[in-house]
Amino acid sequence: MSKPLVRTQEGLPIILLVSAAMIVSLYADVPSSASEKMTPEELVARHLTSIGSAKARASVNTRIIAGTSLVVFRTPPPGQAAGRAVLASQGSKNLIGMSFPNPVYPREQLGFNGNSFIAAYVTPGTRSALGNFLMTHQMIFKEGLMGGTLSTAWPLLNLGERRPQLEYAGQKKSDQRMLHELKYRARGGSDLQISLFFDAETYQHVTTKYERVIPAPTGSVSYSNIEEREIHYMMVEEFSEFRNEGGLILPHTYKIKLSVDSQGGTFLADWEIKLTKFTFDEPIDPASFTISGD
Repeated sequence: MSKPLVRTQEGLPIILLVSAAMIVSLYADVPSSASEKMTPEELVARHLTSIGSAKARASVNTRIIAGTSLVVFRTPPPGQAAGRAVLASQGSKNLIGMSFPNPVYPREQLGFNGNSFIAAYVTPGTRSALGNFLMTHQMIFKEGLMGGTLSTAWPLLNLGERRPQLEYAGQKKSDQRMLHELKYRARGGSDLQISLFFDAETYQHVTTKYERVIPAPTGSVSYSNIEEREIHYMMVEEFSEFRNEGGLILPHTYKIKLSVDSQGGTFLADWEIKLTKFTFDEPIDPASFTISGD
């Protein structure tokens, strides 16, 4: 098995096997009639019902969810590794950890302790492309968006505390099914464009898309003959295989897809977590959510 590649943004590989444009095309607009319009509040209410009753949602204070993980690096040199995964959450605290039996990419540890977020180095002094992206855009964890409904931090569970700006953007067609799109803007603003997608029939949250484009510098650059170009970031979370766990309908497959297109080249990889063991209301040491940067 070939080893996966871990590089900083500056060392991103150049060849792109699957472009970000292909990811965007999965969420093409389709016409929607006035009868299909709804308010953000109505969509959120139906979504919360899809998770479980108000009593069931309020009864769970902590979650520890374990399973297997698979990472696939799709830009040269390609590689993949299989390992273990754990997700833990309590209130706004959120942890995602993956471990792999590979010296080049042994782990991915991402944690928000309620105050600060850290993505651990995967090898001394080096973060993965995923870790770098999340360190740059820490609001994804701080808003409770990462991990979707698998986490107690999921912001739609407590909009009164988060107070984001929500905009219903109609229905989209993706992979032969209809989805409701809800645009999410964090209080205080963000450079990211964030869209949440919900199944049009079940109202389960199935996708979150994060996108940021940094325009190329304008004007002449006298000290360089290198052509400047825009930087394009896209991360997509996908959730599927919903089943009942302790009175909550939760996804059992969780995928993360990351695409970075920059001056240094293009990076594309995805992570798939299969969740098999759900434990609720077990005590969690608060220190578990504080990740060491080493």
